[in-house]
Amino acid sequence: MKELKTIPKSDGFKMPGEFEKHKGCIMIWPKRPGSWIYGAKKAREAFKNVAEAIAESEEVYMLVESDLLESAKEMLSDKIKIIEIESDDAWARDTCPTFVVNDKKDVRGVCWKFNAWGGDYDGLYKNFHKDSKLASSVCEKLGYSAYSAKDFVLEGGSIHSDGQGTVIVTEACLLSKGRNPNLSKEEIENNLKKYLGAEKIIWLKHGIYNDETNEHVDNVCAFIKPGSVVLAWTDDKEDEQYEMSKGCYDILSKETDAKGRRFKITKLPIPKKHICITEEELAGFEFEEGEDIREVNERLAASYVNFYIANNSVIVPQFNDGNDKLAVEILDSLFKDRKIVPIYARDIIIGGGNIHCITQQIPE
Repeated sequence: MKELKTIPKSDGFKMPGEFEKHKGCIMIWPKRPGSWIYGAKKAREAFKNVAEAIAESEEVYMLVESDLLESAKEMLSDKIKIIEIESDDAWARDTCPTFVVNDKKDVRGVCWKFNAWGGDYDGLYKNFHKDSKLASSVCEKLGYSAYSAKDFVLEGGSIHSDGQGTVIVTEACLLSKGRNPNLSKEEIENNLKKYLGAEKIIWLKHGIYNDETNEHVDNVCAFIKPGSVVLAWTDDKEDEQYEMSKGCYDILSKETDAKGRRFKITKLPIPKKHICITEEELAGFEFEEGEDIREVNERLAASYVNFYIANNSVIVPQFNDGNDKLAVEILDSLFKDRKIVPIYARDIIIGGGNIHCITQQIPE
């Protein structure tokens, strides 16, 4: 891997929108017993369903540890490219590189510092040395030059770009004490602009209630095209999410993007019923020392905004909930040129994230 000593913005590189053309998508075969219950059996089925759906219109690279190669080869079709590589968990969005492009369509990786969503302060697990090296390893395996941002803690789920200079983030995450406590908000913003080629950063206050990533933006708000976003929403004023989503709406409705456009905001409902861990599910975890431990009836940060935009489709989480169909219908009305593919994702959200969290796109 060629490690670059320059900065993406000064080299003319920027983070494209997820809705722009992809070369492919990176995923990681699940294993970690503190995230995936009962030997990750159901989780792997869900990951397989997501991977195969994405592979209909773009390459899928499944990163697999050596002891899981047989399992992956047995379950995945020939459409999926299996790459042997070490990792600690399966959150490709956060541990793999963020890719940037220039006007010539050259693609490079940005390798952030990963500290398991908070390090010693409030990180979710203590042993993450494989994950901390993963972004560089991926660039090396796939042949991409890479920018090292290893002095700056960031995860891919905490940023959303419109590809035209605007990036949306949440204060709850990026200003959390476990990320970059020695940097001011202005310094963090400057880093985002340098590494993502951005002109304007829009700071939402919050994400989804009880999101253990300190409220990643990709669970609450996403660009569907320049100037247009979907926002997780509830009309239930008794729900803790109500004020959080309303705060996001108030900010977005007054803001403009880097091009001076007002945002078109489409409200995407959260599930009608709270998605909570059951006693049976809790019994399937094996937590290691120092790991964040779940509790029976703990509310999970379920959101339909955590979808993945593939070249010809949008892969949307479903929860056997009363709002599943409505979420699909709303997204179908927004993505005229893509097929909406609903996939049952309870077995992913139990691990703490969802479809967007387990995927990382490589631009074309």
